Formats: sequence, C-alpha cells, structure tokens
Amino acid sequence: MTSFFVVDRIKRAIWRSSKQKIKIGHAGTLDPLASGLLILCTGRMTKKIDDYQAREKHYTGHFTLGASTPSYDLETEVIEFADPTGISLDALENCRKSFLGYQELVPPAHSAVKIGGKRAYTLARNGEEVVLAAKPIYISEMTINTEHFPRIGFSIHCTKGTYIRSIAHEFGRRLGNAAYLSALTRQKIGEYALEDAWELDELIKILNPFNPPLEP
Repeated sequence: MTSFFVVDRIKRAIWRSSKQKIKIGHAGTLDPLASGLLILCTGRMTKKIDDYQAREKHYTGHFTLGASTPSYDLETEVIEFADPTGISLDALENCRKSFLGYQELVPPAHSAVKIGGKRAYTLARNGEEVVLAAKPIYISEMTINTEHFPRIGFSIHCTKGTYIRSIAHEFGRRLGNAAYLSALTRQKIGEYALEDAWELDELIKILNPFNPPLEP
C-alpha cells in the first residue's frame, strides 16, 4: 500500500464514525516496497508536518550485492550483474565508514523529485532521460551485518531527504561492484518508534468499533 492509500483509509474511517471531514497529511512518504512507521497529522496538527519530517530517521533492511536495477530496488528488473565473491570484510567495513557524516548523493531516477513540474519517476517510466542533482544528507550512524553475504543487513540513522535506495546503489559502486535495496523498514522518526505504532487495521477498528472493516 502507498502512503496516500493509508491517509485515505483513515480519512474514510473518521468520516464513518463522526461524519466530519478532517484534514489529514503524512509526515514523509514511504516507498511502495517499503514498510514501517508513518506519522499522520490531523486538523491543526497538519501545520507541524514539516517539523516531523525534519527529524532524524532510523531505517533497517538489507542491500543485495552483485546486481543493480534502474530504480535501485526491486520495483524494476535487474539490468546489471557483477560477481561479489572477491569483496573482503575489510572492504565492506571501509565502505560502511565512508558513509558516515555529511554526504552528497543523487536521488534515484525513479523518485518523487520534481523536474520541470513532473515527477522524476514519471519521466523514467516513460523512458526519458532523468538528470538529478546531488543532495546533501547526514548519516549519524550506520551498521552492517555480513552474515548472509552477498545480502548485507543494515541499520542507518539519517537526515530528511535521504534515499536509502541511493545509499544501496552507491554502496555497490564504492566497492567497484553493484547493489540494490532488497528490503527496507522505517523504524523511527525522531522519538516516534514503529514498536509503539498502530497497525492500520487496528487503528481503523478503534475509530469504527461498531462498523465492519472498510474495503480497500
């Protein structure tokens, strides 16, 4: 499900329970293939969306070495393969360290960044060339797990505007290889944690305790 889908479901649930139309927005889109925390703001709290979006994010998941895709994740087909067997643990550790601190990374062509009023992913899906400028980000913490190599588990704490897909792609490039993002979960936004959040269906049931579930 998309972030917009979640907002729509909650908006409909509130309407069913109170017959009130209420303004709702989310504090940071999740990619369609990602899971995890989504903060929703309602009513007057929508004015604070930018504040929540600006807070540090914590993501977990894994990269897969040895291949790359145009979208830097599994939304598109693999187009390039590279043998990762010669990559050493020292090389992986040095690569991890290279991401700490301030970075400038180019967003994926398949992203929501606007070019001339159009979303980059729309242009990319139409086969048009997409040229995006690098954006500054800051990574305060990054750990990796090589137990299931060539799949690399990770935990990343980063600033707003960080595309983890770009980190995956760049991780492979800095190793002289290739990589794509194969799983992603947003664990925290500021002090708000996934472990304290509602599942979507659970929240809808709270909003509508006497009504049948909403159809998708």
